[in-house]
Amino acid sequence: MSLPCGSLPCGTAVATRGATGQNERMAIRVLIADDQEMVRRGLRRILESQPDITVVCEAADGMSAVEMARRFQPDVALVDIRMPRMDGLEVTRLLAGPEAASPVKVVVVTTFDLDEYVYPALRHGASGFLLKRSGPTLLIEAIRAAMAGDSLISPSITVRLLKHVTGSGPRHSPLPEPLTEREIEIAGQVAEGKTNADIAGELFISPGTVKTHVASIQRKLGVRNRVGIAVRAWEMGYARGR
Repeated sequence: MSLPCGSLPCGTAVATRGATGQNERMAIRVLIADDQEMVRRGLRRILESQPDITVVCEAADGMSAVEMARRFQPDVALVDIRMPRMDGLEVTRLLAGPEAASPVKVVVVTTFDLDEYVYPALRHGASGFLLKRSGPTLLIEAIRAAMAGDSLISPSITVRLLKHVTGSGPRHSPLPEPLTEREIEIAGQVAEGKTNADIAGELFISPGTVKTHVASIQRKLGVRNRVGIAVRAWEMGYARGR
């Protein structure tokens, strides 16, 4: 996202007016929690450009984020890691963990690409983990994925996680319906953390064609999302990073 940084006094919590009427009820309701005002403003600008997303509240620290989530009941919370009064990991645990009374989908959005943040956030129930430099497209995809019950992790983190998860070497499981050569190629690129736009540019095909191939790959591999494709692709030796 590469958003500029500003500041807001600790403890500030701001409710924002979203769309009204039927459009608001149908839209994905989002809470933004970040201690930097200009980051929140940039995130809100990105999200409010989408017809199916509305920002219902903002919080400048972790404790306010939990209070605002309980008051406004958003569908998805974007949560920074380092915040005053309560860090994003504890916010994630309280909002999305197994003990949460009214669970909220949490997508962690942070500057820090550190395993000491990634693993606890995922263990605490985060539906996504994005770096702020990931860009608007992945941010929007992550919110929609969380709402659909899927997860999205920044590509660079995904590759690192998959190398750890599948470190024992490729395992070739027979498929009822084998992947085509093109699907194998695309599955390998998904495993390397590339987006549909990246793959389309490299293969000289349209993003829509890539999306169609990805859907077919998911069906054949019996997985629900891109992370599932990536895991199977690494297991089956399709990733060129092997």
